[in-house]
Amino acid sequence: MNHEPTAAPPCPIDLDNSPLVEAYCKKTAGSIALAKRARDIFPTGITHDARYIEPHGIYVTHADGSHKWDVDGNRYVDYPGGHGALLLGHNHPAVLDAVQNQLGKGLHYGASHELELEWGERVQQLIPCAESIRFNNSGTEATMLAMRLARANTGREKILRFQGHFHGWHDYVSGGFVNHYDGTAPRGVPASTASTILHSPPNDLAAAADILHGANDVAAMILEPTGSTWGQVPTQPAFLQGLRELATETGTILIFDEVICGFRCSPGGAQQAYGITPDMTTLGKIVAGGMPGAAVVGRRDILAGMDFRHTARDGDEKIFHMGTFNAVPTTCAAGIAALDVVRDTDVCQRAIAYGETLIGELNAMFAAEGVSWIAYGTFGGFHVFLNPQDIPTNRESIEAGAHDYQTIKAPGDPALAMKVRLGVLLHGVDIQGWPGSPVSAAHDSADRTQTVEAFRQTIY
Repeated sequence: MNHEPTAAPPCPIDLDNSPLVEAYCKKTAGSIALAKRARDIFPTGITHDARYIEPHGIYVTHADGSHKWDVDGNRYVDYPGGHGALLLGHNHPAVLDAVQNQLGKGLHYGASHELELEWGERVQQLIPCAESIRFNNSGTEATMLAMRLARANTGREKILRFQGHFHGWHDYVSGGFVNHYDGTAPRGVPASTASTILHSPPNDLAAAADILHGANDVAAMILEPTGSTWGQVPTQPAFLQGLRELATETGTILIFDEVICGFRCSPGGAQQAYGITPDMTTLGKIVAGGMPGAAVVGRRDILAGMDFRHTARDGDEKIFHMGTFNAVPTTCAAGIAALDVVRDTDVCQRAIAYGETLIGELNAMFAAEGVSWIAYGTFGGFHVFLNPQDIPTNRESIEAGAHDYQTIKAPGDPALAMKVRLGVLLHGVDIQGWPGSPVSAAHDSADRTQTVEAFRQTIY
């Protein structure tokens, strides 16, 4: 394999040796060298699938506020923000002070401590459905535990999920996000496991009702309440309300996966913003202030399946759940500090306002440049519909649900989205690959101007 600084290695997405790729490689020679080392250590040279970029991703040395810097000294407006965990931006002083203060007291006690109580109380104060809480370490763990709790509470086995919605990488949810929409088992997943998951098209209340009324063994429905991949395919409030009514009618547990949207839509998440309370919610990212941490919250009777005293009294088998790093003091300290800022300041509204203005400026620029791309999004997230079929539409139509998920997620040329990501990186902006990203309260008008200009330069 050729690892020369200006050469792109063979890749599944063929970008060819375009001027864009050559310019990107020239700007990121230090990252090329590190990517070469990484391919000898990690599959594809990466440690998270979202970091997959051809011909290589950037290697970051430090970050602050709304920016990060790579090994070549390039500065980027940073939108991924810890994969969505950093609503407050990098190095928020309240979070840093809390973590630094805890470091000298101990990283991990292997015992209960008061900080975990304070962290749990903050979550209860903010999230409407949080009668009871169980902390864990990742969003994937949270959705897996929520499904187990739902099955135990209802005595049913099946879970209804919506095509394209993301709930982590464990066996039960690995199909139906980017493939296997028909319920077949992804590679490495037992067919018997995949058969316990029922798949329904998003935003189709009649289809969900047919499944629930046609089967008597559905324990729970799970979905991202803002729509798949942080609203890339938006969900309508009427759909959420319909699911709430269906869940109550059929004795099915409604799970909101708020790992991404929790504390972004409002201090109480999407459920507060929409006024619709689920039975359980999974939380991650912002809940831990940028440290590794997550939670399942919900009705007390459901989480009581993990309660030693409650299950012993009722003669039930206790649901087993452990985790070496559950609610370690450093994570609790960061989570408390971050949630205090969310509770006591306007960071949610600032991020939402920034996203709204950015979307408007991007669309004005796309129209001026004569391209059919469309920016859209809600609650501070932005997405760019690359419109591979050049259909006549606009932001309002997309957000109102005028197009199905097959249209919104139509791949078109698979190299195009990658070129967009490379193009904005070349001009000092890092986004997620779909393309789009959440935003943070740390982004400012200068970041917005640079972002719009990076997209404009990328068009050429």
